Amino acid sequence: MFEIISILLLLAMSLSMVRLLKGPTLSDRVIAFDVISVMSVSLLVVLSLYFKRAIYLDIALVFGAIGFLGTTIFGRYIEKGI
Repeated sequence: MFEIISILLLLAMSLSMVRLLKGPTLSDRVIAFDVISVMSVSLLVVLSLYFKRAIYLDIALVFGAIGFLGTTIFGRYIEKGI
């Protein structure tokens, strides 16, 4: 079960990576970055459950906070310019 979820998350992340690299506008790229960060946090949570290691949850929490800050900064840049 965990293997199927991990494969689906990696497939979705690769599709979002295509949008990140190819996106026609900057806002498409920012949304793709946000989607990739959310899916990577989800993948870390799944790996934490699979390996029964709580350290992955701590890493997921930190990575989620960094992804949120990155998306917020990019959104602010698009809206107003720094």
